[in-house]
Amino acid sequence: MSCIRFNTPAQRRQMAAMAPVMLTSEQTTALHPAPAVTDSKIRRLRLLTGSTNPKIRESVASSYHAPVDLVERLAKDADAGVRGCVARNEATPCDVLRELSHDVDETVRGWVAVNFLVPDDVIQRLADDESDTVRALVRWKSSLAESVAS
Repeated sequence: MSCIRFNTPAQRRQMAAMAPVMLTSEQTTALHPAPAVTDSKIRRLRLLTGSTNPKIRESVASSYHAPVDLVERLAKDADAGVRGCVARNEATPCDVLRELSHDVDETVRGWVAVNFLVPDDVIQRLADDESDTVRALVRWKSSLAESVAS
């Protein structure tokens, strides 16, 4: 006995007619808005920045709502994972990304390279980075920009 099922054209038309309508990302966002950023949330982020657990600090570093002073502090964190989360956060200020582009850890520099908001002068410098991986990430990101432009 076969488990393959062949639908008739009429069955396929009926399934297509009954398929759910997919919402756009804008419609989904409108239906399920993110909670407001409150003073309480910012206080919580400040408190969590001082955690001894680097994974908790990573969650703060990944937050789009972390105040700039926390982002700057986490960019100097002893843990490369925390610095990497700052580097890949699209809310990270350009000056912090410039600083992280000099990080001793190639993974952090790689995250800077693929951040969509990294300044052009930083990308140009990372194109000559000592790390093969970082240079490859810069080339990959450049190829994406070229394919979108064509």
